[in-house]
Amino acid sequence: MPTGLSLHVGLNQVDPARYGGWDGRLVACENDAHDMAALARGAGFAPTVLLTAAGTVERVTAELRKAAKTLKSGDILLLTYSGHGGQVPNTTGGDDEADRFDETLVLYDREFLDDELHREFGRFARGVRLLVVLDCCHSGTAIEMPDQGDGEYAARLMPPDRQYEIYRRDQEFFQEIQRELGARKSREPAADAVLLAACQDNQLASDGDTNGKFTGTLLDVWNGGAFRGGYRTFHRDIQRGMPPTQSPHLYTTGNPDPAFLDQQPFTV
Repeated sequence: MPTGLSLHVGLNQVDPARYGGWDGRLVACENDAHDMAALARGAGFAPTVLLTAAGTVERVTAELRKAAKTLKSGDILLLTYSGHGGQVPNTTGGDDEADRFDETLVLYDREFLDDELHREFGRFARGVRLLVVLDCCHSGTAIEMPDQGDGEYAARLMPPDRQYEIYRRDQEFFQEIQRELGARKSREPAADAVLLAACQDNQLASDGDTNGKFTGTLLDVWNGGAFRGGYRTFHRDIQRGMPPTQSPHLYTTGNPDPAFLDQQPFTV
């Protein structure tokens, strides 16, 4: 029988000491992590949950590497993230980003580049199914325009002025990561992964009272496991429940097995 491991990261705020005094307070991200862990547990995964202060680069990386050492071909990893999303200029990492920005997960202690996530996925054995669910801004290809959003809830967006300030402070650090990992990506094939993202790269993802708009809609469509169909149908049905200003994205890297996309979502 295949093995399923899952990692669920939910940050209702970040460390203001690491983000120039900004705490990035949100409401529903920890709930998203708990609810996605419950979904995963019901589907046969063994879940790990990292909430707010535990959602550091070191902890997330350590959990991904632990999973990479455990899972083999035919197994599955589910990674879910709810929190702020950001972008940093990609000026040294090659031409892999058409918009010249790297998308980031705004973890508790610093931004985690999409290149870093790709690096961790590259540690998994060929044939491991990698499924990522991101409920954050700029998530369309992460493996926001400030005037978008439905206006009802705060956006899971790191403010652009704060992004620029942090990038200027840490520019050399980010560029060194981009330089190193950009060169590696040019030599290595992309990991085979499937991403369900809350929005397109240039859109906002809404927070909520109980769940993020995307996570709440996903859970409604999933309907306790009553949903039937593959990932494309799942994505389409989630899209139908979302406002026009937030369009969830189904994105793949590498060359996932078509049979994976045809499986009922969250199948171990």
